[in-house]
Amino acid sequence: MRRVVKVDGDLPLIGCIAFGIIDRGTNLLQIRVTTLCPYNCIYCSVDAGPHSRTRQTEYVITDVDYLVETLRQVIEYKGVKHVEAHLDGVGEVMTYDKIVELVQKLSEIPQIKVISMQTRGYRFTYHILDELADAGLSRVNLSIDALDSDLAKYMAGVDWYNVEEVINYAEYIVRSTKMDLLIAPVWVPGINDREIPRLIEWAKRIGAGKRWPPLGIQKFVVHKRGRKPRGVREMRWSEFYRWLRKWEKEFGIKLVLSPEDFQIFKTRSLPTRFRVGERIWVKVVEWGWQKGELLGVCGDRLVTIVGVRSDEGEYLLGKVVRVEVIENKHNIYLARLHL
Repeated sequence: MRRVVKVDGDLPLIGCIAFGIIDRGTNLLQIRVTTLCPYNCIYCSVDAGPHSRTRQTEYVITDVDYLVETLRQVIEYKGVKHVEAHLDGVGEVMTYDKIVELVQKLSEIPQIKVISMQTRGYRFTYHILDELADAGLSRVNLSIDALDSDLAKYMAGVDWYNVEEVINYAEYIVRSTKMDLLIAPVWVPGINDREIPRLIEWAKRIGAGKRWPPLGIQKFVVHKRGRKPRGVREMRWSEFYRWLRKWEKEFGIKLVLSPEDFQIFKTRSLPTRFRVGERIWVKVVEWGWQKGELLGVCGDRLVTIVGVRSDEGEYLLGKVVRVEVIENKHNIYLARLHL
C-alpha cells in the first residue's frame, strides 16, 4: 500500500510535476489534483495504478479554495484574458471526489474561457456528466484505445473496464450535453493498429468535435519509468504523421493537430526561482512521488530531491538540507542532495 498525502494550504502548488499547477509558457494551465489511478494501462508513461513498481506516494489536493486562489494568482501574473484550465495528471482525474465543485469554481474565474478534462471515463454516470456540464466543463478528452471489448480491457490493464459503457457515455456527451468530446486514443503499434481507423470512423459518426477537433491520436512513446508492452516497437514520428495524413484523406477529418486548433498561444511564464547548478536550502516535508525521492519546500516552490536512499529518507524528513538544482524547466524542480 502506498501512502496518500492530502495536500492543503501547507504546501506550495508549483514546482512538482505530480500535483498542483503547471505553466508551460502558454495560455493553457495544467491543473493536477490527484495522482490516484485505478487502471494499469499497458503503455502508461507514468507507471500509474495498483501495479506500479516505481511509485511510493500518492497526492490528493483536498483544499479546493487554496488551489483556486493559487490559480488566480498565476493567471494575474501571466496577464492573459483567455485561459484554458486543463484537468489532467499522472493519475485519473475522475478519482477526485470534488471534481464538480472544482469545475464550478474554475468557471467563476473571468479569464478562464475553457475548462477541459483528460479522463478514461472512470466513475462516469449520466448524472455526473450533467453536473459537469452545468458546472462549466467545456470539453472531455476521452482516453479510449479500442472499441473491441477484450482488447480495451487488456490495454486498460483491468478486467472490470467496460468499454461499452464508456461508448454510451461518450455518445451521451455529444447528444445530450453542452460539452464537446475529443477522442484521444494512444496508438500502440502491433496492439491496436486496427482499432485506430475504427475509432476515427466512430468519432466522426457520433459527431464528436463540435468546437474543437474530434480526435487527438497520441503516439506511444517509451519513457524511462513508464511501461512498454513486450515486443512493441516505438514508431518513428515521420511514420506516425504519414499515417495520420493518410487517414485524414480517407475519412475527411482533421488528425494532424496544432496548438492553434485549440486557441493555445504563447504567454508570459511564471518566474524561474532557481537556476540549474544553484545550491539552495530546502525543508524536507514529504516522501516524493516515486521511489528514491523526497519532497522539499523552498519559499513558494516545491523541489523534488532525487537519488535518495530509503535509510536517508527516514533521517531527512523534517530537516532542512542543502541541494543542487539539476532541472528547472517550466518551474518543475529536481535536485540532488549536496551534503
